[in-house]
Amino acid sequence: MMSKPFTGWHMLAMMVAFFGTIMAVNFTMARIAVGSFGGVVVENSYVASQHFNEWLAESRSQEALGWQVEKSLTPDRHLALDISGAPEGLEASAVLRPPLGKVEFVPMAFARTGPGQYVSTEPVAAGRWIVRLELVAGEATWRSEAEVQ
Repeated sequence: MMSKPFTGWHMLAMMVAFFGTIMAVNFTMARIAVGSFGGVVVENSYVASQHFNEWLAESRSQEALGWQVEKSLTPDRHLALDISGAPEGLEASAVLRPPLGKVEFVPMAFARTGPGQYVSTEPVAAGRWIVRLELVAGEATWRSEAEVQ
């Protein structure tokens, strides 16, 4: 049986095929990564770090309020809030955004259904969302951010 000899052209073809595959995969992954990036988290991380102590103080004052908030989705996908320890006259609002991809903010309004009970006026679309919740009663403000599905 006669076999063809392995030549430099065979080696060149193998090298081009090997590195060509690696480059094609890398370019594809880079394109997907750039296309799905929603933007800058903060414009300047140093400037943002200068506000850390303020954010820490806000967090401590929020904990001192003693408000307990339970979030859940109703069967018809409305966001329900069960708030204990908060005063009457509480205003609830939220903003939804997807955890990945292009950032699109969806504002949410709430209707009071009972003492400490609130339900969103619009349903939450199917999928994964990050909800940024803000509760305001007079001068007191309570904020949180959590995932809902």
